Amino acid sequence: MDFLEYTGKTVEDALTQASVQLGVTSDQIEYEVVDKGSNGILGFGSKDALIRVKKKEEAADAKDLAEAFLRDIFATMNLEVIMDSSFDEVDKVLNIDLKGPEMGIIIGKRGQTLDSLQYLVNLAVNRKSSDYVRVKLDTEDYRRRRKETLENLAKNVAYRVKRTKKPVSLEAMNPYERRIIHFALQNDSYVSTHSEGEEPYRHVVVTLKK
Repeated sequence: MDFLEYTGKTVEDALTQASVQLGVTSDQIEYEVVDKGSNGILGFGSKDALIRVKKKEEAADAKDLAEAFLRDIFATMNLEVIMDSSFDEVDKVLNIDLKGPEMGIIIGKRGQTLDSLQYLVNLAVNRKSSDYVRVKLDTEDYRRRRKETLENLAKNVAYRVKRTKKPVSLEAMNPYERRIIHFALQNDSYVSTHSEGEEPYRHVVVTLKK
């Protein structure tokens, strides 16, 4: 993408104009200041700031690919979904928050539909990319709420194991959710955790330490 020129009363105003026109956040563009502008004297002789801007290709390409892929899926599902995307330059993560009237369908049972969509959009975005970009989907703060639920589950199961002195096997979970359980109990002095079984039925077992 070639550089485009934008003006504003200040450099910040010009950046805002560029972000709106390009449909990205300010951290997803690179720019150079051609002219900082000036206020003039008593309002006379003022001059707008001028910058040259272009999208950061990695962030822009990933965002465009991800949103186009998801739009096609949601159209097929006949769902109205608004996507709010932001790119983390440091971790190379594209965060997409989904909003709409039927988010329960997108979340699915224990987040399985949301996880499947996340897996597919990652494949679509990185299929032709030389630099890997991780795409994270969320809606209605589900990821945080699910994490808290699993952490509470881990603590309750640990208490049960300590009380009964018998191991407890949890339901099958994906690798991410199993890690939450392991991490929640890693510093517990009385119980230990390990995973058993084959995917997609692999599950965590909590046992009393010997």
